[in-house]
Formats: sequence, C-alpha cells, structure tokens
Amino acid sequence: MSPDEQSRIIAFAHPAFAKFENLLFRLSAESGEPVAVVSLGQTEAALPLRGIRREFAIADDSPDGRMLDLVVRGLDFVKALHLGEALPSELFSRKASWKIAERHKRIAHQRLTMQMVSWLYGEEHLITSPEELAQVADDPQTRRRVSQAFEEVAERLGIGRERKEEVVGHIEVLSDELAYIEALRDLFQHILSIDRKLQALRKVYAHEKSVLEVADPVARLARLAVDHYRDKFDECDAQTGEILNALKNIDAHINYIRAVRDDLHMRLMAWEELVRDWSAVKAEASPKVPDLIRRTYRFLAPRFMPVNEWVLVSQMQGKPIDARGKSLLASPANQKKIGKVMKW
Repeated sequence: MSPDEQSRIIAFAHPAFAKFENLLFRLSAESGEPVAVVSLGQTEAALPLRGIRREFAIADDSPDGRMLDLVVRGLDFVKALHLGEALPSELFSRKASWKIAERHKRIAHQRLTMQMVSWLYGEEHLITSPEELAQVADDPQTRRRVSQAFEEVAERLGIGRERKEEVVGHIEVLSDELAYIEALRDLFQHILSIDRKLQALRKVYAHEKSVLEVADPVARLARLAVDHYRDKFDECDAQTGEILNALKNIDAHINYIRAVRDDLHMRLMAWEELVRDWSAVKAEASPKVPDLIRRTYRFLAPRFMPVNEWVLVSQMQGKPIDARGKSLLASPANQKKIGKVMKW
C-alpha cells in the first residue's frame, strides 16, 4: 500500500481507540450527530465524537483530529465507517464509493444517445423511462441515426466529422456519471411505493381513530418527500437535458452531476430500513402496520415538516402551550426534547 493509500485508512495514534472492539462511526439516529459506537459486553454505547475529542485531548490540528474530521465528512457518503477501513473515495477523487448495476450504465448511455438523435432531427427530447429507452434504442433505424448524430455533433463542436470517436468518448464519460443518477432513480421508486401504501392505508384505517390520527399526517409528509425528491431529479434532468451544451461544458456538467449524486445518495440511503420494512407489508390492515406508520412519522417529521410546525410539535411533546405557541409553564425544566430538524 502506497503512503497516499495508507493515509486514507481510518487509523488513530491514540491507544484508546485500539481498546474498543468492532469500533465504528455513524450518525446518531436521534440527533444526526456523528458518534463512535463501541461494544460494552452485550450492549452498545454511542459516544459523541466531540466528547471523544475532549476526553482524549485530541487537538483539531493533530493527525487524530484531522482523521476525525475526515470520518465526519465521510459519513455524508456512507452509513457507517469502521476502524481500519478506507475512507470514502468521494473525499479524494469525487468518484462514487458505492456500486451500481450494468443496467444503470446502459440506461444512461441510451438516454444520451437518444438525446443526440432527437437533437439531430431538430426537437431534442429527454427520455427517462428505461422501457421506452430500450424500445427506441433497439430500433434498427435509430441505430443508423446514432452514427450520423455522432458525426453531426462532432461537426457542431468544431472538431470535424472525422473525429466523431472523440464524441463517443465524451458520451461514455458523461453516461458513466449519469448512471449513478439512474441508480438513485431506481431507489426513488421504493419511496414512491411507500407513499402509495400510506395513501391507501388512510382509507383502510378510516374508522380507527388511533391509527388515522398518525396515518393522515404521515401520508402528507410522505407526499412532501416524494415531491422533494422528484423536484431534485427533474432539476438534474433539466440541467443535463441539452446534449450539445453538456458536451461543450463536460467538466462543469460532471461536477454538477456528482454534487446531485452525493446529495441524493445521502438522503436516500437514510430510507434503507424503512424501505425494507415497508416492502414486507401490503396496503392492508395487519398487526405490524400501525407501528410502522408511527415509525415512518418519526422519520419524516424532522426531515420534511416545515420548521415552524416541527418546533410547535416539539413544544407540545414537552409542555402545554397556548394558541400562540407560548409556554404555559414558567420553567422549561420538564420539557422533553424529541429531536431536531435533520439536515437531510
């Protein structure tokens, strides 16, 4: 391993770190704060990294302090980091540290080539449906037009038709980056499935007040989440939808795609547990559903509820308030904090 590769391995000079078995770092599910999770017999303890810095007297500008900074930044890209493993590649090369399927690469490449063909005939059209893309791309007439489109794009870029292979290379590079957006679009389908089930369950539990009083607000929050993510994908599609502009400014477009990729990946990977649990239930009454609805509310509220409403809910959980949201208690000593607005 080269010195450069070695510097990207999570390791600390302070001997205290080596004493913890299976030490890992993640974000706290309750507060979103970076913590170190250590095993204490049959239980686990989550130690805030700010507390570790203080207790171990780790200076910010020391090697251990800088490594802790990298760990915190790395948790924007992965759910957990273990002692002794490599930091996410996004921190150093901006390349994604997570894997995608070949089908996502194929979809991205088909999308870009179809954009070129439609541009060639004067009406650039963006297709994002994998089924529609496959159908159009497999058409023999389309295949003939693709070769012509590469030549025309090369001419328009000022490099000449005979250098169309350079355009082919640019499309490959750009599609490799967009493939991650297509993979994330697949993950978004799971969130759409959760939303559909929640909307259906409002009717299923229409006459069970204890469930409906949570099902109604969680269904509204789920719709906000869906709209939020759909806007993100639509914005990315719009920015990369003009093929000639994308090829003329390929470096800027790659940087933009990577920024969107990292932001969406951070947000969507937080859904992993909910996606798994919702995939195991149907949109019908069952013993598991009410608790799953409540857990979904606790997940969505600090992320998608408008801040002023979230503050009000937090206050109501801890102490009585009047119609203006003012406390009816003189002291906040008994107030119970139930969370904070998540950055994602």
